[in-house]
Parts: sequence; structure tokens; C-alpha cells
Amino acid sequence: MHRLVSTVALLALLPAAVSAEQFSADVWADNWFEMRINGEQVAEDSVSITTERSFNAESFTFTAERPFVVGVVAKDFKENDTGLEYIGTRRQQMGDGGIIMQILDADGAPVVVSDAGWQCEVIHTAPLDKSCESEANPVAGEGACGFTFTDEPADWDSADFDASEWPQADVYTEADVSPKDGYDDVNWADTAKLIWGPDLEQSNTVLCRVTVE
Repeated sequence: MHRLVSTVALLALLPAAVSAEQFSADVWADNWFEMRINGEQVAEDSVSITTERSFNAESFTFTAERPFVVGVVAKDFKENDTGLEYIGTRRQQMGDGGIIMQILDADGAPVVVSDAGWQCEVIHTAPLDKSCESEANPVAGEGACGFTFTDEPADWDSADFDASEWPQADVYTEADVSPKDGYDDVNWADTAKLIWGPDLEQSNTVLCRVTVE
């Protein structure tokens, strides 16, 4: 009897194991990203966001069982909460972001790509007034250099999270983002698009999610 119960228990586990698949992913980000599957990290940009002009593509594999939620944290570099970079130099400016990604199945067919079907919530916006870029002494939170920031919502990258109020991703062209350094090394699916929050310059930290059925 004990042997029969053990066999039945083993068979009960087999369908879940069989349904797990291996996927490959490609991500290019300006400047940094972290990807999670059902809340568990599967990849992180290998180049620190503090590296000047940290443009690069990452390719990696992971195993998951459908359906699953893809959650991506994407960040553009900023020196502080003004949202500016090269502060105090002639190059002082707002940075601009952008991210593109694709997930392929074991046969190399696209399973999901970044496009307008994703939902992206901005949790750091700065500066609130773009004239901050021209301030001689920009101070975060003062004058034109105001900013907004919220923490990551709990479990935002899980299947149970209600993202119904999150906006759809904004889609940008290559001309808008000017992707470089690693972008051309990937054979992107024709349907994969560069996405971000509503403003490439002011949206500094963006949470993007999609469910793969």
C-alpha cells in the first residue's frame, strides 16, 4: 500500500514537470534592467547603471511553466532626484531611457515581445519641469527640479496583482531612442518594439509587466 501511494504521488507531480519549458530572452536597455518571472529574478543587467553610457544587450535562458508573469524593472541613469546627469558640466542634461526585449521558445519562435500590450507604471519622474535642465545649481525638490517617487508596489510582478489601472506601455521608434552598443547584435523579431513610460526623459524608473499564457 505504501508503494502504491508513493507511485500515485509521483505521477501527480509529473504533469507540472512536463509542462515546464525552457525559454531564451534578449534584452537591450538604456540604461539598466532587472527581469523577474513570477516575482523571481532571472536576469540583471551585467553593466552597472553608474557606468557612463552603459548601453548593452543581455541574452539568457530560464525555465518556467505557463502561464507566467514577466516583470521588468527598467532604469535610466540619473545622478540624483533631479533626474539630471553630468550636473555642473556643459553636458548637464536629462537622460533618456528605452528598453526592448523578446522571449523565445525552444524552437526560437517569439513567445512575447515588448510592445504596446505591456503595462508600464512609472515610479520615479524627474524633473517635473524640463527647465530644470538649464538650472545653474539644480537642487532636487526645489523649483523646476521637483520630482515624484513611489516604492515598488508589493507583488506587482505576480499573477495575483491587479494591474488593471496601470497604463499601457508607450512605444518609441529607433529614431526616438537611438539605441546603440549591443542593440544591433540581436536579431530582433519584427514585432519587438522599444517601450518606456510616457516621457523618455522624465520617466526615470519604470515597472513593466505582461502575462504569458
